[in-house]
Amino acid sequence: MAWGAAAVLRDRNARLCLGGVVVSGFGTSALWLVSGIWVKDLTGSDALAALTAFAMWAPMLIAPLLGAIADRVRRRPLLIALDLASAALLLPLLLVDSADRIWLLFAVLVLYGVCGVIHDAAETALVPSVVGDRLLGDFNGLRLTANEGTKLLAPLAAAGLFAAYGGTPVVLADIATFLAAAWLFLLLRIREPAPSPARARGGTAEGLRAIRSSPAVRPLILAGSVTMLLAGVNGALVYAVADSVLDRSPAFVGVLYAAQGAGSVLTGLLTGPLLRRIPEHLFAAAGTALFALGAAARALPSDAVALAASTAVGLGLPCVLVAAMTAVQRHTPERSLGRTAATASTLLYAPNAVALALGAGLITVLDVRTILPAVGAAGLITALLLARPPARTPARDTGSPRPGASRCAPGE
Repeated sequence: MAWGAAAVLRDRNARLCLGGVVVSGFGTSALWLVSGIWVKDLTGSDALAALTAFAMWAPMLIAPLLGAIADRVRRRPLLIALDLASAALLLPLLLVDSADRIWLLFAVLVLYGVCGVIHDAAETALVPSVVGDRLLGDFNGLRLTANEGTKLLAPLAAAGLFAAYGGTPVVLADIATFLAAAWLFLLLRIREPAPSPARARGGTAEGLRAIRSSPAVRPLILAGSVTMLLAGVNGALVYAVADSVLDRSPAFVGVLYAAQGAGSVLTGLLTGPLLRRIPEHLFAAAGTALFALGAAARALPSDAVALAASTAVGLGLPCVLVAAMTAVQRHTPERSLGRTAATASTLLYAPNAVALALGAGLITVLDVRTILPAVGAAGLITALLLARPPARTPARDTGSPRPGASRCAPGE
């Protein structure tokens, strides 16, 4: 393991923060899959089952507004409160036992998504205070590895639990993960002063202004948005690849996703060391190029190539996302970091949702072997543009100790 990742794991606060992210992420991944299965089981409707994912994702559309909350209060207590609130929100799901109570599930999922957006903003804003600038890349890489690992394991565990015992045990397990996350954040020992008047007064548009005014952040967010748009189209075509290109059953998609997930896990482990050696924009450009080559290669009728291409997509796609969010953490003033992180998340992930629908429409009029090379070409152009060196930008003015300085309580 790289020394930076080991340093993150040796640091008490960083280890606790990472643990909180992992356990709550495990519960969220489990609920995401089980919600759709639950609705399908009770109603028999594919459309309603698909809407469960949208219900959880919809609050991302107002993320800049929600993210401002993370700049107006202390972030560690906010994370604890949100984890406890999320646990309490899940309790009504214990009453969902028939189709006429499905509305309860959708109401909970929307509120759950609201808490998740605020939680992500507060967590992203708190991390620089926990690990310092020097280990930001390593921490974000480990967080990616942990998240991708939970996405591989949690849905399988949740689906098996639901099949055997129904939704109640899954809900109780998810509640337990949020209680555990709240406990881990409670154990953090950091000095977090009350928000300054400037931080408390900032408007929701300040996050967008911070991104637009930063020569280091703006191109990464723009490239990330384009890349995620292309990733959405690529994702919408995966079943067509299995059927039309590989002549495989839909179940083979699970194998392709497993290869992609393995690639993302590996990227998480390599992120810290690579970000210490190359600039963020070059790391993101290399990842975008790797994703583009993988997407284009999916047009070739070979199982081995398809698995290699999926691995390449998994290796490359997270690079631009991690680089963009790390740049936000490094170059955004502390007073607006919460709303800037939330705005960046919206700009990065909203195109992916739009592109899923776009890809579904394209496959009805064009052959998948035509679309995928076009996706790859657009990705390579994006990578070439991103590889150009950005204008110099001043370091983030946090109004707090220098990056990497210890912020632990005395005795730590």
